[in-house]
Amino acid sequence: MAKIAYILLCHKDPEAIVLQAERLTAAGDYISIHFDARAPLKDFRTIRDALGDNPNVTFARPRLRCGWGEWSLVQATLNAVEAAVDAFPRATHFYMLSGDCMPIKSAEYTHRFLDTRDVDFIESFDFFDSDWIKTGMKEDRLIYRHFLNERKHKRLFYAAVETQRRFGLKRAIPADIQVQIGSQWWCLRRRTIEWILDFIRKRRDVLRFFRTTWIPDETFFQTLVRHLVPEREIEARSLTFLMFSDYGMPVTFYNDHYDLLLSQDYLYARKISPEAEDLKARLGTLYAAHDVEFRVSNEGRSLYKFLTGRGRIGRRFGMRFWETESSLGRERELLIVISKKWHVAKRLLSHIRQITDVPAIEYLFNEVDTPLPDLGGIQSTLEKRARHRRALMRMLFDYYATDRMIVCMDPDSLDLMQDFASDRSKTRFLKLSCQFSDDYLIGHARRIGLAGEQTGQVTLDRLLPTIRNDMVYEADRIRDTGFDHLYQVREASTAQENASALADFLSIPYDQALSLAQVEDLFAD
Repeated sequence: MAKIAYILLCHKDPEAIVLQAERLTAAGDYISIHFDARAPLKDFRTIRDALGDNPNVTFARPRLRCGWGEWSLVQATLNAVEAAVDAFPRATHFYMLSGDCMPIKSAEYTHRFLDTRDVDFIESFDFFDSDWIKTGMKEDRLIYRHFLNERKHKRLFYAAVETQRRFGLKRAIPADIQVQIGSQWWCLRRRTIEWILDFIRKRRDVLRFFRTTWIPDETFFQTLVRHLVPEREIEARSLTFLMFSDYGMPVTFYNDHYDLLLSQDYLYARKISPEAEDLKARLGTLYAAHDVEFRVSNEGRSLYKFLTGRGRIGRRFGMRFWETESSLGRERELLIVISKKWHVAKRLLSHIRQITDVPAIEYLFNEVDTPLPDLGGIQSTLEKRARHRRALMRMLFDYYATDRMIVCMDPDSLDLMQDFASDRSKTRFLKLSCQFSDDYLIGHARRIGLAGEQTGQVTLDRLLPTIRNDMVYEADRIRDTGFDHLYQVREASTAQENASALADFLSIPYDQALSLAQVEDLFAD
């Protein structure tokens, strides 16, 4: 009978991970856990202390700091796979999971399903000939070397690609390798896993190549399986059910999706909402159940398309699907930098990026050219961003795989600030109080169309007091809202005074905050 070693990559919610491991191992299966080294050590200790005595649980070593799109995700998977191969000699299959996956069939059904199909389940399509990649770079993922994380160092990432392109620094793909692409949620037989581990020990050239590709978790295993396993023994599909919204983000499942999930021709589903406690409990009980009959109708995607086209309440112009859960999430923290002088806020953000791992986005609600990932169109115009502000922010939190994010806003965006402040997430504000010279105000008037190059001095003299008073009014409105967590960095204050505000706002040590406050010419025009 099939015995599954689950390969679990996770980075948060230790209590849920413990429950997941206990449910899977109670049915006689195994689990190898890689818990991201970026996460708090106390969370890992919670998992290890709870599961350390369970003989069907092992842990990947060493723990790595993983980043989306990086080789670190593949290396973490390999570490977990090697730990499972050594710890569980009776495991017949290795199944890749994430912390928000749950079984949608019983263990009995799952084992019988794998026993009757002597194949590997992995999406693997030709990298160049298929249309699996819908947007973004394609060939450049492979032919150029990628040492930076696109999400953390976007400008440097693309600058490095452009430099390699300019100087013709293309590299060859290993001659005997036909690169494949597909979902990272696979289920492989033990023999295939052993072949892969043996292959990478012998072919260090292939390993070196993939180490500097971009998003290798979508190509590494997919390519090696096709290279090592006869085609007749590969079923190019995932056994994990997931759907994507119109905006290209994974659909989240809630308590009312139980019956829909069970009817799909898959063994697992991703991704289950952390708040769907009832759904997770029912699916956990289901995995241990016996003699359950499943009526597979596989209508999930067509039903989802039908419902979202009409709103979850059944009307075409009813509530849109992203509005059914409008919160950013209780565990998330949004940090908003407020400044009329956009270049000052951007300058501060560039220095914050150097000392923290927190994703920092510039004036996304004020400046259409702000660099943003492709989120399926919701980010394409300022109007869409403002109208679907919470949906946009949730997508960005998910895209950057983070619970903390920094954004910049103009002081006139008070309605956006109030909306985010009313959310169940944690919201903090940092007001940059700058001094405004007449020359700056004249330039500002020209930038926003209140004045032109030919506007006379008399007109400008009449206009300047109004603009200055308007800026004072905006600052007073923000102060009068009574935001719970509003901090100020003032151009007229000392570096020590500003450091205290920065330390509280960013939750960083005072000495790091002082280095930010002491940035030369921070407020310079």
